[in-house]
Amino acid sequence: MWFHLAWLILVSASLPTAHGAPPLLFVSAFEAGEKGAIYAFEFDGASGKLTHRERNGGIENPFFLAISPNYQYLYSNHAKSFGSEDPEEVVAFRVDRATGKLALLNRQSSRGSASCYLQVDATGRAVLLSNFSSGSVASLPIEDGGRIGELKSFFQHVGASKDTPPQDRPHPHCMIISPDNRFAYVADLGLDKIFGYELNSKLSTLTAASQPYVRTAPGAGPRHLTFHPNGKFLFAIHEISNAVTCFRFDAATGFLIEQQTISTLPADSEQNSYCADLKITPDGRFLYGTNRGHNSIAAYRISDDGTLTLVEIEPSLGAGPQNLAVLPGGRYLACANMPGQNLAVFQIDPATGALQPNGPPIEMPSPSCIQVIP
Repeated sequence: MWFHLAWLILVSASLPTAHGAPPLLFVSAFEAGEKGAIYAFEFDGASGKLTHRERNGGIENPFFLAISPNYQYLYSNHAKSFGSEDPEEVVAFRVDRATGKLALLNRQSSRGSASCYLQVDATGRAVLLSNFSSGSVASLPIEDGGRIGELKSFFQHVGASKDTPPQDRPHPHCMIISPDNRFAYVADLGLDKIFGYELNSKLSTLTAASQPYVRTAPGAGPRHLTFHPNGKFLFAIHEISNAVTCFRFDAATGFLIEQQTISTLPADSEQNSYCADLKITPDGRFLYGTNRGHNSIAAYRISDDGTLTLVEIEPSLGAGPQNLAVLPGGRYLACANMPGQNLAVFQIDPATGALQPNGPPIEMPSPSCIQVIP
């Protein structure tokens, strides 16, 4: 049944929006000073082509972006000096859907450094964030009109997984919300743990879940997380061990149960490499994960029980593939090669999940995050 629903979602995603405007991609340029910006590209679902529409300046080191469920607002990290001792900020913008222009609404402190991830809940009432360097997570309310209120919840992670960096202290990275909007999960690279929190969207608050965390393999370094479209599985990609783990998700309790771990690299690879992001196609059939150093994208087929089978490992067309996005329609995958200074688009083979470059990459400064308005 869920495959039928996923097919309907896939078809509807490929259709024009009600106002007839094509989808927009917002891509952050992770640069300091005047070089920092958020670019807007128009996406042609038939050809897979991206066309630059707008460069929005006035924001520094925008490492990660998030978009509200109604697509009217965009949220970004902002730091004059990323990872310094000075608290950083979360910035709210109103989106001009027709042009890709962003209008500043307000800013709020993140109460941490190296703010590296944002997630808006399904009701559009809360934005969650992770502070990588200072080791904390927080929630902020979203007010009427898209403005951000002051922090409602704040949790400082403590401990270490090893005696050596980067696992000698907490480093929370990705923070995602379960499909039912009841739980939030945080991948802490420094502690080799995935933390669970209960989310109260009405109050925009977090509390520790009944299963406060699950441990990953020692030295794994969990970085990014994503849920399967059927809501039964959560996948984690590990920055240090270069692997992906599938967890079964118990929606009633919020518990995660580990099922499988599989490498993202060729068996004979001796390249120093560090995973970054992972994404799943809307039909739930394929998963993609990035290898920075090996500079590639690992493609997997997802079985009904959530286990993964490697399809191929495709060059990312640039150094340091940082972030991925499956584009509306499910036929194309975008990859932000941050140190490679380009944005690449790949065709997805609908039968096998294999990737093929869709023309030459687009040059842009330090792309770090891709968010889509369909």
